[in-house]
Amino acid sequence: MRRTLRRPFYGWWIVGAGAATQALGSGLLQQAFGTYVVLLGKEFGWSRTALSGAFSLARVEDGLLGPIEGWLLDRFGPRAVMRAGFVLFGSGFFLFARIDSIVEFYVTFLIMSVGASMAGFLAVTTAVVNWFVRRRSLAMGIALLGNPIGGYALPLVVRALETWGWRDVANVSGVIVLVSGLAAAQLVRHRPEQYGLLPDGDPPVARDDDTLESDEGVHAHGGEVNFTAAQALRTRAFWFISMAHAASVLVVSVTQVHYTAHVVETFGVSLTTAAAMLTLQTTTNFIARPLAGVLSDRMGSRNVIMIAMLMHSVALLLLAFGTTLWTVAAFALLNGAAWGARVPVIVAMRAEYFGARSFGTIMGLSSMAVTVGSVAGPVLAGLSYDVTGNYEFGFTALALLAGAGTIFLVFTPPPPAKRLARAAEPA
Repeated sequence: MRRTLRRPFYGWWIVGAGAATQALGSGLLQQAFGTYVVLLGKEFGWSRTALSGAFSLARVEDGLLGPIEGWLLDRFGPRAVMRAGFVLFGSGFFLFARIDSIVEFYVTFLIMSVGASMAGFLAVTTAVVNWFVRRRSLAMGIALLGNPIGGYALPLVVRALETWGWRDVANVSGVIVLVSGLAAAQLVRHRPEQYGLLPDGDPPVARDDDTLESDEGVHAHGGEVNFTAAQALRTRAFWFISMAHAASVLVVSVTQVHYTAHVVETFGVSLTTAAAMLTLQTTTNFIARPLAGVLSDRMGSRNVIMIAMLMHSVALLLLAFGTTLWTVAAFALLNGAAWGARVPVIVAMRAEYFGARSFGTIMGLSSMAVTVGSVAGPVLAGLSYDVTGNYEFGFTALALLAGAGTIFLVFTPPPPAKRLARAAEPA
């Protein structure tokens, strides 16, 4: 008898596409930005504060546009938003290759950042939370592997920048983004119910009239409680999770901008060597992302994130006061593990608390608070360098703030589903 092979659940194709799109933004822009800071500073003589200001301004714009982007994702679906994002992202690279002033740098970097944002993190996570419930943390961890995958490409990007120059690399990056990004976006779908499926690949449930459950059926799927954006905003959990997230990104944002310059100047190594050291961070980041999903099921989301935030804090202190490349290696390993463990769990945590129905809008609103950390980190570190000539004070202050952010999670109440389950238990 001929055996019928079961097709893989389509949600995993979306996970793969999400990882690919994240890799483009990570490898070509976010993690490469520190190298661009060094090269642009040498060519134009711009200060660290001015250069890091572009990164922070882009984070402000992301935060302000977050609610709009979230609404667009919930209304029109991730694929349409991602297509528009990749067009902006790729076009921004072409414009960036032709800049000659700090104003042009700010404008083109903003265009690239907005495009990368629309095509990346929020769109990917919105799609994943709609296609998975029980395996959401694991799926999220795999989808967000694109960030460390992009990190593995960083040494190649840096070598290209040193060999061909930043303008040529920017033009090539624009082509890669348009071709690869638009192809990956084509695989993304919004909700499984639109295709006669249910999250996690569960069998569709037929009604008496033999029609599949409509979108409303997802409200009860997996026992998940769904909040509207307005309802989420009225909860303590929304604000405390957002503030903890803001504290955690202090370390990530500051190292994305200032790590390369700090290591090159402090230890006298080349750009290529500094980038190669970050491969250690990329490796632990890569390993920790899917592992974090398993750990959160055993230890709880809040505990995983708190441990990760403390690891971020210690890692930045090692970078601030380290005197050998061994301490840089320790920073990279620890920071990568913290970054990898924290990101998928703190994102999935929003869906755990508020459900998938309005996830894009809720996450977009939360990004306004998270932006505080993304903006403050690079600017404070840049000011510290310009005033004192080193990063010690700035890195130390940011490390302590990141560690203190765990307090928000201590006072975050349990998710609604868990509170309801406890209330239903017999006395």
